[in-house]
Amino acid sequence: MQSRGSSARLSGMAFRSRVPTLLLSMFATFASIYVAGRLWQDAQNRVYLIKELDKITGQGQSAISVDDTLKIIACREQLKKLSALEMELAAARQEGFTSKRTETTYTNDAKSKKRPLVVVGILTKFGRDKNRDAIRKAWMGTGAALKKLENEKGIIARFVIGRSANRGDQFDRAIDNENRKTNDFIILDKHVEAPEEFPKKAKLFFAHAADKWDAEFYAKVNDDVYVNIDALGATLATHLDKPHVYIGCMKSGEVFSEPGQKWYEPDWWKFGDKRSYFRHASGEMYVISQALAKFISINRSILRTYAHDDVSAGSWFIGLDVKHVDEGKFCCSSWSSGLSPSLSLSS
Repeated sequence: MQSRGSSARLSGMAFRSRVPTLLLSMFATFASIYVAGRLWQDAQNRVYLIKELDKITGQGQSAISVDDTLKIIACREQLKKLSALEMELAAARQEGFTSKRTETTYTNDAKSKKRPLVVVGILTKFGRDKNRDAIRKAWMGTGAALKKLENEKGIIARFVIGRSANRGDQFDRAIDNENRKTNDFIILDKHVEAPEEFPKKAKLFFAHAADKWDAEFYAKVNDDVYVNIDALGATLATHLDKPHVYIGCMKSGEVFSEPGQKWYEPDWWKFGDKRSYFRHASGEMYVISQALAKFISINRSILRTYAHDDVSAGSWFIGLDVKHVDEGKFCCSSWSSGLSPSLSLSS
């Protein structure tokens, strides 16, 4: 016969053994309720998804995946939130919470950010600082005058140059020093300056300019050409209604097939009768519209270049729906001994 003490101990042990069992039972109950609730919620979601699909597709069964459906519903929720925000904004305006000063400032900013008329890239080389200075004095300007040209006439002018094959040498340093004083260069860091790479530099200029400036036109000019800025602006203004326009002094030109000749073309055999190029603008200066500059920017890695930049540019537009404009004012009309050519852009 057990004593009272031993009975008490047994009762205590039985009570302690019941506590974990009770906790496990409670946990199992809550887990069952949670799982059942999630299953019910999932079922409700599926019903909702099916109804949404029926509304969208007008069919009795799902025509797209559940993932796509979730995306559609998410989009609808975003639209609902956007609509609610628009309603709140409209209500706030009615109650006078919109600042008139802010609206005026925005309007003025929009006007001041008018699209530039043209970005002029003056392709230059190392050791041509005298040519650049002459252009700055003749028509481009420096400092405030250059800024005025941009703000009042919408004409952005920059010298375009690459880097030396010996990166960081005296040529690179000279250009960097000059640019620190004038701030009027586009320096193509990934382009190596070399005579045979000139056509690639023209392509990179158009691509860079199209990426940096949202202009109506983009012009390539040599660094020995003097331009009548007012006449250039007036001429380009007459072509604003042409989205795909290529303007220049159009020519065909002879293809030189002998390696020793000055204008030798390694790919001479590709051009028709092997004697004449296709129609293209002379390289002293030519202008393209924004759409064509964007085309060059997008396709820069696959656009072919030939021995000359003007022929290369002309080749890019042959297969496109482009308006070729033979502009006599873009032809170099006067060549004098010891003087640089000037474009006859007279008003």
